[in-house]
Amino acid sequence: MMNMEYHNPVLLKETVDGLDIKADGVYVDVTFGGGGHSKEILNRLGEHGRLFAFDQDPDALENVLDDPRFTLIHENFRYVKRFLRFHGVKQVDGVLADFGVSSHQFDVAERGFSTRFEADLDMRMNQKNKLSAFHVVNEYDEEQLRQVFLHYGELRAAPAMARLIVEYRREQPIKTSGQLKTVLKKFLPPRHENKVLAQIYQAIRIEVNQEIEVLKEFLEQTPEILIKGGRLSFISYHSLEDRLVKRFIRNGMFEGEPERDVYGNFEVPLKKVSSLIVPTPEEVKANSRARSAKLRIAEKL
Repeated sequence: MMNMEYHNPVLLKETVDGLDIKADGVYVDVTFGGGGHSKEILNRLGEHGRLFAFDQDPDALENVLDDPRFTLIHENFRYVKRFLRFHGVKQVDGVLADFGVSSHQFDVAERGFSTRFEADLDMRMNQKNKLSAFHVVNEYDEEQLRQVFLHYGELRAAPAMARLIVEYRREQPIKTSGQLKTVLKKFLPPRHENKVLAQIYQAIRIEVNQEIEVLKEFLEQTPEILIKGGRLSFISYHSLEDRLVKRFIRNGMFEGEPERDVYGNFEVPLKKVSSLIVPTPEEVKANSRARSAKLRIAEKL
């Protein structure tokens, strides 16, 4: 039974349309969450189709779909190839991913993802992980904190923020979101408080969950697990993710340029399908989480 606390999936029709579903195909939804995208894939599959889904969050297990064609794998999608092989699957017809934090994770105060609630510093998508927001804020040295805020939050005040946190925690640990907000108050002007707080939280969350490393590992496996003509349909929510997805689709790399032949051509594993897709104003109005969503679709060459 699907838990409706997870709210509506973003770009539902467009994302699943992007997979160009074959009735008897094998598909993977690597960000199961509330199961909205998975349910739509199953609606379009025939009797002999298969759907595998991944989610590392124990809360997502509550939403498992009662369907013989469906298998939920309780693991991080960085291990997608390994666990598909464990289930006897080497290649699939399509992979769907809705990156970022689910509405459910934002709405459960004690998980510590949202700037709206007073909560312990946590932010772990997998509660078994040892690294939490508390550990990052209280145990990273000043340079490590500066790098986190600069690269993952794109915060210009990163050096000063890191210095202030290190000075404050000499007296006492920073245990809650409220404390962190108090420590960094001088960087939170009333007009831009929510925006800057969101950048701070994003930076810490990405570090806690190794989101950039996980995304890179996952993307590098996708050409291998897709059949020729298979599709990727990926939703990103911030520029760091979207940049990696865009570059990987374009040239199969995250940095630099691929080697060209004497004619200036180079081989790539994927080709872009359609231009960038973003939510309509109506969807954004109905689902605020959709506001920054960007959908990119690609096909295996």
